[in-house]
Amino acid sequence: MANPYSIGRDCRITVLWNGQRVDLRDVTSFSAAQETQALRANPLNGVPLEFNVPNGWRGAFQIARANAALDNLVAAVEAAYWNAGTVGSGTIYQYVTEPDGTTSTWEFSNVSMQLKSDPWQADHMIHQTVQFFASTRTKIS
Repeated sequence: MANPYSIGRDCRITVLWNGQRVDLRDVTSFSAAQETQALRANPLNGVPLEFNVPNGWRGAFQIARANAALDNLVAAVEAAYWNAGTVGSGTIYQYVTEPDGTTSTWEFSNVSMQLKSDPWQADHMIHQTVQFFASTRTKIS
Protein backbone atom coordinates (compact mmCIF):
# COMPACT_ATOMS: atom_id res chain seq x y z
CA MET A 1 0.00 0.00 0.00
CA ALA A 2 1.28 3.47 -0.86
CA ASN A 3 1.80 5.97 1.93
CA PRO A 4 -1.42 8.04 2.27
CA TYR A 5 0.47 11.04 3.71
CA SER A 6 3.45 13.19 2.78
CA ILE A 7 6.65 12.26 4.57
CA GLY A 8 10.02 14.00 4.65
CA ARG A 9 11.51 11.79 1.94
CA ASP A 10 8.85 13.08 -0.46
CA CYS A 11 10.65 16.46 -0.72
CA ARG A 12 13.81 17.48 -2.55
CA ILE A 13 15.22 20.88 -3.43
CA THR A 14 17.44 22.36 -6.10
CA VAL A 15 19.23 25.69 -5.72
CA LEU A 16 20.11 27.92 -8.67
CA TRP A 17 22.26 30.99 -8.12
CA ASN A 18 22.66 33.51 -10.92
CA GLY A 19 21.33 30.82 -13.25
CA GLN A 20 23.85 28.15 -12.20
CA ARG A 21 22.85 24.98 -10.36
CA VAL A 22 24.55 24.51 -6.99
CA ASP A 23 25.30 20.86 -6.21
CA LEU A 24 23.98 20.47 -2.66
CA ARG A 25 24.09 16.70 -2.57
CA ASP A 26 22.64 15.78 0.79
CA VAL A 27 19.89 18.17 1.85
CA THR A 28 18.63 16.83 5.19
CA SER A 29 15.84 19.30 6.00
CA PHE A 30 13.85 22.09 4.39
CA SER A 31 11.26 24.50 5.76
CA ALA A 32 9.48 27.56 4.40
CA ALA A 33 6.86 29.82 5.93
CA GLN A 34 4.80 32.55 4.34
CA GLU A 35 5.26 36.03 5.72
CA THR A 36 2.42 38.50 5.67
CA GLN A 37 1.83 42.10 6.60
CA ALA A 38 -1.30 42.68 8.61
CA LEU A 39 -3.45 45.60 7.50
CA ARG A 40 -6.03 46.55 10.06
CA ALA A 41 -9.09 48.73 10.28
CA ASN A 42 -10.89 49.62 13.48
CA PRO A 43 -14.22 51.13 12.39
CA LEU A 44 -16.04 53.27 14.92
CA ASN A 45 -19.30 51.55 14.02
CA GLY A 46 -18.20 47.92 13.79
CA VAL A 47 -15.84 45.13 14.67
CA PRO A 48 -12.11 45.25 13.86
CA LEU A 49 -11.08 43.94 10.46
CA GLU A 50 -7.72 42.55 9.45
CA PHE A 51 -6.31 41.57 6.06
CA ASN A 52 -3.05 39.69 5.63
CA VAL A 53 -1.12 40.81 2.56
CA PRO A 54 1.54 38.42 1.20
CA ASN A 55 5.01 39.66 2.13
CA GLY A 56 7.47 36.98 0.97
CA TRP A 57 8.66 33.66 2.31
CA ARG A 58 11.28 32.88 4.93
CA GLY A 59 12.82 29.48 5.38
CA ALA A 60 15.83 27.33 6.02
CA PHE A 61 17.49 24.20 4.78
CA GLN A 62 20.26 22.05 6.14
CA ILE A 63 22.81 19.93 4.34
CA ALA A 64 25.17 17.21 5.44
CA ARG A 65 28.41 18.65 4.01
CA ALA A 66 29.51 16.35 1.18
CA ASN A 67 31.52 18.91 -0.81
CA ALA A 68 32.52 22.58 -0.79
CA ALA A 69 29.61 23.72 -3.00
CA LEU A 70 27.82 25.75 -0.32
CA ASP A 71 31.03 27.33 0.97
CA ASN A 72 32.04 28.16 -2.61
CA LEU A 73 28.65 29.79 -3.26
CA VAL A 74 28.88 31.94 -0.13
CA ALA A 75 32.45 32.96 -1.05
CA ALA A 76 31.35 33.87 -4.59
CA VAL A 77 28.46 36.00 -3.28
CA GLU A 78 30.83 37.85 -0.94
CA ALA A 79 33.45 38.34 -3.66
CA ALA A 80 30.86 39.70 -6.10
CA TYR A 81 29.75 42.22 -3.52
CA TRP A 82 33.22 43.38 -2.46
CA ASN A 83 34.66 43.41 -6.00
CA ALA A 84 31.79 44.90 -7.97
CA GLY A 85 29.14 45.94 -5.49
CA THR A 86 26.67 43.41 -6.87
CA VAL A 87 24.47 41.11 -4.88
CA GLY A 88 23.14 38.17 -6.83
CA SER A 89 19.95 36.34 -6.15
CA GLY A 90 18.87 32.77 -6.47
CA THR A 91 15.97 30.47 -7.03
CA ILE A 92 15.01 27.44 -4.98
CA TYR A 93 12.88 24.70 -6.50
CA GLN A 94 11.01 22.40 -4.13
CA TYR A 95 9.76 19.12 -5.58
CA VAL A 96 7.17 17.21 -3.55
CA THR A 97 6.05 13.71 -4.51
CA GLU A 98 2.40 13.68 -3.51
CA PRO A 99 0.75 10.59 -1.98
CA ASP A 100 -1.14 10.02 -5.26
CA GLY A 101 2.19 9.78 -7.16
CA THR A 102 2.06 13.21 -8.83
CA THR A 103 4.76 15.82 -8.28
CA SER A 104 4.15 19.37 -7.09
CA THR A 105 6.88 21.84 -7.98
CA TRP A 106 7.27 25.16 -6.16
CA GLU A 107 9.60 27.97 -7.22
CA PHE A 108 10.93 30.38 -4.59
CA SER A 109 12.27 33.42 -6.46
CA ASN A 110 14.52 36.39 -5.67
CA VAL A 111 16.17 34.38 -2.93
CA SER A 112 18.73 35.91 -0.60
CA MET A 113 20.45 33.65 1.85
CA GLN A 114 22.67 33.50 4.88
CA LEU A 115 24.92 30.67 6.06
CA LYS A 116 24.00 30.34 9.72
CA SER A 117 26.13 27.62 11.22
CA ASP A 118 29.13 25.61 10.28
CA PRO A 119 30.19 23.73 13.43
CA TRP A 120 33.24 21.54 13.03
CA GLN A 121 33.67 18.90 15.72
CA ALA A 122 35.82 15.80 15.99
CA ASP A 123 34.01 12.59 15.03
CA HIS A 124 30.80 14.35 13.94
CA MET A 125 29.24 14.89 10.55
CA ILE A 126 29.30 18.52 9.50
CA HIS A 127 25.84 20.01 9.00
CA GLN A 128 25.45 23.46 7.45
CA THR A 129 22.28 25.51 7.81
CA VAL A 130 21.13 28.22 5.41
CA GLN A 131 18.37 30.68 6.20
CA PHE A 132 16.72 32.35 3.22
CA PHE A 133 14.18 34.94 2.19
CA ALA A 134 12.27 34.68 -1.09
CA SER A 135 10.05 37.34 -2.62
CA THR A 136 7.49 34.85 -3.93
CA ARG A 137 6.60 31.18 -4.08
CA THR A 138 4.97 30.12 -7.32
CA LYS A 139 3.41 26.77 -8.20
CA ILE A 140 5.08 25.45 -11.36
CA SER A 141 3.32 22.07 -11.59
